[in-house]
Amino acid sequence: MNRRKFFRNGALTAVGASIFTPFETVRASDLESEWKRKKAKNIILLVSDGMSTGTLNMADLYLSRKTGKGSNWLNLYRENKVNRALMDMASANSMVTDSAAASSSWGGGARINNGGINYGVNGEQHLPIWQKFKSAGKKTGCVTTVPITHATPAGFCVNEKSRNDQASIAEKYLEHGFDVLMGGGNEYFDAEKRKDKKDMYRAFANKGYVVARSRQEMMTAPAHQQILGVFSDNGLAYTKDRESNKELMENIPSLAEMTQKAIENLSDSPKGFTLQVEAGKVDWAAHANDIAGLLYDQVAFDEAVQVAMDFAEKDGDTLVIITTDHGNANPGLIYGKNANDNFDTVQNYKHTNEWILNSIGKETSVSNLKERVEFANGFALTDEEAKTLLSYYTSLKPKDGWYNPRNLPFNALAEIQKKHTSVGWISMQHSADYVELAMYGPGSELLNPFIKNTDLHFLMLEAAEVENNF
Repeated sequence: MNRRKFFRNGALTAVGASIFTPFETVRASDLESEWKRKKAKNIILLVSDGMSTGTLNMADLYLSRKTGKGSNWLNLYRENKVNRALMDMASANSMVTDSAAASSSWGGGARINNGGINYGVNGEQHLPIWQKFKSAGKKTGCVTTVPITHATPAGFCVNEKSRNDQASIAEKYLEHGFDVLMGGGNEYFDAEKRKDKKDMYRAFANKGYVVARSRQEMMTAPAHQQILGVFSDNGLAYTKDRESNKELMENIPSLAEMTQKAIENLSDSPKGFTLQVEAGKVDWAAHANDIAGLLYDQVAFDEAVQVAMDFAEKDGDTLVIITTDHGNANPGLIYGKNANDNFDTVQNYKHTNEWILNSIGKETSVSNLKERVEFANGFALTDEEAKTLLSYYTSLKPKDGWYNPRNLPFNALAEIQKKHTSVGWISMQHSADYVELAMYGPGSELLNPFIKNTDLHFLMLEAAEVENNF
């Protein structure tokens, strides 16, 4: 295969360059001649699910003001270490994609309708890229902060008519023998919670997997062995709630820790490995307009970016891809004379809005709610604001955001917080943003400044010199 042919001769249009002034450091351009002579033995693809540009921006501002260093992701831009592009993420039936169609565009190399996993518009099945790489002899894995059976990891691994059939996705993971699977989703593996009563933990163990149900079990699991790690019933705890709870810190790994363990268990493969890393709860927080959930989980993703980059810079044969699958809620810091000070208050938040609102019931008093918000966020609600929030618990109100089975008043609380944080939101839904895409390592020189989502599928195959003849 001529691994350079696809992108060198492609008709993709260049639309711009980095806005950052490069520092005097090792630049992507300095390494391109070396990378052109090498194939990507390994690929690590990191996805901050539902990350609008404003989310990336606010995480960098938060870290710059708190630590003076900025985010690892944007520092790669500042130091001119990566090739950078915008990517059009439309699905087959909408300019606004869902995560299933977005992941399938990368995983299967075709745009599909929202809601499916690698099933084309006419019912055809597109072979997922992790299966292609596994057939080529590479180890494969996925880690995430939402159920490991969720749309984004599934899109790289399996075919499923509906993204909602997560019990079936768990079975297909075992059938194909992916080497590392870590995240949440106990309800799709535990015999007591599955409708069919299948014990998927026993099934994985019988196939030779180490099954880890806690952070400690994951950390002490043997290196280079297949591992299934499931650390919660559904999604993992938000980073800010985890950091504020000793038990959660002890029992649930961070995304960076899962990434490090995954690399450890995959990197002995003679033919290399492919790993997808997803910050899935960035998307959930955006749906909830939850600033603490969003910001701290984006920072946790940024720490996973550094783990991947540390490995890639030392290894020399690894392509690192950093991106998101779509925007969501398009949050941002809003102009005002107190914007700086207001935004800095988020540094002192102890808990997310999910933590605040899940504890409230019909019996909660105005004073109790005011105490809880002041403890979590550091500001005092007015009596009227507290009564507004409590009113959602006494009468059925329209549901705020996705992943909100209790109909909690996320939007109402976010509107109150905006006066104290200067952070605004345009919606509680996905948006059609062209998304940020950054690459480091062999194959990154193939990237043009503007690409279509499906192009990434073929770029990965080209970079790894894996024939697309399946």
